Amino acid sequence: MSDLLTERTEPRPTTRQETAAGVRHVSRFRTRSVRLTRGLVGIVLLALVWEFAPRIGLLDPHFVPPLSTVLESWWDLASSGRLATHLEASLIRSAAGFGLAVVTAIPIGAAIASYPPVRDVLTPVLEIFRNTAALAILPVFVLILGIGETSKVAIVLFACFFPILLNTISGVATVDVQLLRSARVLDLSPVTTFRKVILPAALPTIFTGIRISGAAAILVLIAAEMIGATEGLGYLINYSQMNFLIPQMYAAIITTSAVGLIVNYGLVAIERRFSRWRA
Repeated sequence: MSDLLTERTEPRPTTRQETAAGVRHVSRFRTRSVRLTRGLVGIVLLALVWEFAPRIGLLDPHFVPPLSTVLESWWDLASSGRLATHLEASLIRSAAGFGLAVVTAIPIGAAIASYPPVRDVLTPVLEIFRNTAALAILPVFVLILGIGETSKVAIVLFACFFPILLNTISGVATVDVQLLRSARVLDLSPVTTFRKVILPAALPTIFTGIRISGAAAILVLIAAEMIGATEGLGYLINYSQMNFLIPQMYAAIITTSAVGLIVNYGLVAIERRFSRWRA
């Protein structure tokens, strides 16, 4: 922590001073390549530990099989088409709930943030729901909506809705007042002010909630599928564990982790695309 603090607070010359002194910067591509290489080294080390720890007796191979055994099981699932079936079911449910949360939470959050009295009234209620675990009210969704697809999409929607909503409220409510005054001086309409000023300024905070919800969409759905489902990655994990198909269970877990990583990096790429003005 002290090294990081020193690195970020160390005095540095300005860009003009560096140009005058002939300082050459390392390219962004090279910097990213170095970071990617370091990340791959960490993954390789984890893979080696997973492969050899069960083989040398540090871990019980019956409960933690070597990585090669898990990958063989993953290939069997993939080649047979079973993995694709379960993955498709989980992705459709997650995408539906997450998409509904995005298209509903952002407009509602922006509307609440635009009217402080309404925000003051609703914030305590929103905090109560935000701090209520989604899985704790899963039985309520099952009782009301049944055990079909609707209840699973609804629980994902619930888990994703409040992080996006609260971050939207926070982002819109904390937009720099000077920006709003400038928009008024330019005689911009409310719609144009929101589209050109408020939304771009609040976008980083909104995307924080979207990324949190992206992870929640996968995690909550997997847990819901473990409780009641006939297909999906959560069902596959639970089925494998109950039937002591341990390599298959880890293969499903690895697939879940890969989906989570892809979703997260995809959302980061989208955020950068819509926030290029910050560069």
